[in-house]
Amino acid sequence: MRTSIATVCLSGTLTEKLTAAARGGFDGVEVFENDLLASPLAPEEIRARCADLGLSIDLYQPMRDIEAVPPEEFRRNLRRAEHKFRLMERLGADTVLVCSSVSPLAVDDDALAAFHLRRLAELADGFGIRVAYEALAWGRHVSTYDHAWRIVEAADHPALGTCLDSFHILARTSDPEGLEGIAEIPGEKIFFLQLADAPLMAMDVLQWSRHYRCFPGQGGFDVAGLLRQVIKAGYQGPLSLEVFNDVFRQAEAGPTAVDAQRSLLVLQESVGLTAPPAPVVPTGIAFAELVSPDVEPVSELLEALGFTRTARHRGKPVDLWQQGEARVLLNTGPGARRDGTQLAAVGLESPDPAGAAKRAEALLAPVLPRRRTPEDVPLDAVAAPDGTELFFCATGRPGLPDWTTDFVPAEATEATEATETAETAAPGVPGVPGVPVEPSARVAPGGIHRIDHLALTQPWHQFDEAALFHRSVLGLGARESVDVADPYGLLRSRAVTNADGSVRIALGVGPAPSADDGDRAQHIALATDDLVTAARRFRAAGGRLLTIPANYYDDLAARYEFADGELDTFRELGILYDRDADGAFRHCYTETIGRVFFELVQRDTGYRGYGAQNAPVRLAAQHVRRPVR
Repeated sequence: MRTSIATVCLSGTLTEKLTAAARGGFDGVEVFENDLLASPLAPEEIRARCADLGLSIDLYQPMRDIEAVPPEEFRRNLRRAEHKFRLMERLGADTVLVCSSVSPLAVDDDALAAFHLRRLAELADGFGIRVAYEALAWGRHVSTYDHAWRIVEAADHPALGTCLDSFHILARTSDPEGLEGIAEIPGEKIFFLQLADAPLMAMDVLQWSRHYRCFPGQGGFDVAGLLRQVIKAGYQGPLSLEVFNDVFRQAEAGPTAVDAQRSLLVLQESVGLTAPPAPVVPTGIAFAELVSPDVEPVSELLEALGFTRTARHRGKPVDLWQQGEARVLLNTGPGARRDGTQLAAVGLESPDPAGAAKRAEALLAPVLPRRRTPEDVPLDAVAAPDGTELFFCATGRPGLPDWTTDFVPAEATEATEATETAETAAPGVPGVPGVPVEPSARVAPGGIHRIDHLALTQPWHQFDEAALFHRSVLGLGARESVDVADPYGLLRSRAVTNADGSVRIALGVGPAPSADDGDRAQHIALATDDLVTAARRFRAAGGRLLTIPANYYDDLAARYEFADGELDTFRELGILYDRDADGAFRHCYTETIGRVFFELVQRDTGYRGYGAQNAPVRLAAQHVRRPVR
């Protein structure tokens, strides 16, 4: 179906909004009245600009407080409407949105409302314009879609129809049966469909609407269920987004438009309107790649954690550090940022890397060009909303290219570093075997088995976009968003995971727009079967663990019972503890290097969380310690 977006969804001038909408792949726009009033362009110039961009103007909005008012007030309304219809002729828009009245002058009289709307439609028809009547969820007397439809039906004019808005409908009912009446409205009388999602919140509906709407799939509304009913009714118009959101109004318009278009692609897929390549759910984390301008501090930290530098890329300054199935790539190339170590890329194990890349590209994920030699294993990569590179990998899978064959074992590079060329290091050359994949069973007690999860802190304006991206592009399931208390504000976190937990990514909201981007620390959580042994070994190797305040352990003693000496050990090593109905979780943290720190975790099989209740303590402790650059 055609897609459209209201200019109110995007930031910037009207010209910037139109450009972003076109580049985001939209077919049309709804022009919000305030955007037109603030534009220096004449309506004819806006019309021409849209034509140049390949955009239709699908709706002009809104007209307010028209119906069921005293005669003199209605006379003024018709005068105002005639002026707007002449403007719409110049603009090239043929449909106007009329919201149900919130005026204190409006009376509760459906017959009068129908009469006034018919008169308005008669006037509009003379200009070749249609009137789409919408029930605001906070309308004075008309606040539901079925009530609005009854008035439209009673008015009985071909230029008058209804506009259905998913927010106004779903904010008032979460009962699927309450949506079934939509399918009984003749499709040709549904003049327009506006779509928005929203988080489920208990608050005034007007404030909810004006500040917290989001794109479909980013909130808790059953937007897909509503769309199914609209399609069943026979609606043939565009799917149009109307989202009032404080974050979107400040974020860059271009990426927001792409996020918006992706939400509609996923929505259409969910109701069977389109069939993009199916999701290829990742089955594990192949590697995490750190980029650093200074290899020494990171190498010392990895060695203290028990990692070994097992191999080096034969054509790039990238080392492979490994322990069990946990792999960390350390990249010290010219692209490394001078302000410290950062987590730049993640390798995701995939049963079908090519299929995963096709899915990502179909859902507008930026495909990343890769500098490679003819001998390099082909690796598809896309960029996540925060810029993290995601590689679709196969490690030791028969029939699929193995990314590890691009790496030469460390002993080979050390022996021939001065003379070896990229050609002699090519795969298949005798004496240069592939890098062995160490099974976790070979890890000693207290060693690292695998990457348990990754925690990726998002820029402040991309949290909802990131959640939708990881769900739709990667096929991961999302858990509910949780709030985390930071010493300087309240943060949000949302985990996405595959079915068996072999891929876990915790997405967190970043700092406010005014904060230094360097505050966005990421972390890698490493799984061990014996955290106490792992922590002691790390400290003995010179590693420094994050110091946790004594008050935390006093509270822990009040909440749980521990074996003799266990809590003292936790206190000594800075180990935090959580428990749910299915198991326990023990974890501790290294100090931060640049923008990265590590977490050591010991998770009981049934425990599915991330120790979220300990996050405020950890964040406070990290604020005390300045990161090592």
